[in-house]
Amino acid sequence: MPQRILVTGATGTVGRHVTAQLLEAGAEVRALTRGPAELPPAAESVRGDLSVLDSLNAAVEGVEAVFLVWPFASAEGLEAVLAVAAEHARRVVYLSSAAVREHERRAERLIERSGLEWTILRPHAFAANTLRWAEQIRAEGVVRAPYGQAAMSLVHERDIAAVAVRALTRGGHDGAVYELTGPHSLTQAEQARVIGEAIGRPVHWEETSPQDARREMLARGWPPEAVDGILRAQADMTNGPAPVTATVEEVTAGAARTFRSWAAEHALAFRD
Repeated sequence: MPQRILVTGATGTVGRHVTAQLLEAGAEVRALTRGPAELPPAAESVRGDLSVLDSLNAAVEGVEAVFLVWPFASAEGLEAVLAVAAEHARRVVYLSSAAVREHERRAERLIERSGLEWTILRPHAFAANTLRWAEQIRAEGVVRAPYGQAAMSLVHERDIAAVAVRALTRGGHDGAVYELTGPHSLTQAEQARVIGEAIGRPVHWEETSPQDARREMLARGWPPEAVDGILRAQADMTNGPAPVTATVEEVTAGAARTFRSWAAEHALAFRD
């Protein structure tokens, strides 16, 4: 009998690939959604909200595992959600981050104490984050931003999903904390160049000041603490190559996808 797995964040950057890959693996997917959502026909959509505890009972009933994306900047409420999940499921895979911010660290501790079998994913920067440059690249073939020498080992969202699917559907991952990266360290300026090669026209990096970037991000409505955190992290990344792990290959038995392959897949987003 196929496993039934609850996927939260099923339409997100990683969750949509988790959903698709679970279905390919023969699992039954139940997607928690707050409203109408575009999902594969084979996925079951159940209305619910992680912030509304009573809405989760139908979602977790009969599931064996949960892919958990916690979309809040606080772990408040997570303990109660885990208790509901533990009434039915036996396993949870939590999408944390390599930054392990305070709310993520708190979430990890709650998960470890939940009584569920657990696996924690700590991906480094998503390759998909470079989509924030798409408008500039389409219009001018340029990326204007600070810290062009900030190095990152960008990870493909499909690889994050592939590790999640292994942990959700197979044994041997209980208690594992997986740090996930792509196979190469690339500076932001190098990332822009690779995108240019993928779209067939040069993309130039134009260095701007952190102060200008901060003003622009605040004007777009970003919270000040988030802006400052991002800029501090990028400044730290200028100190040398980013760490690269072999975890994707070790867990999935397939080589981690390169940023070049990601850029080729998403070239249309950067073309005018």
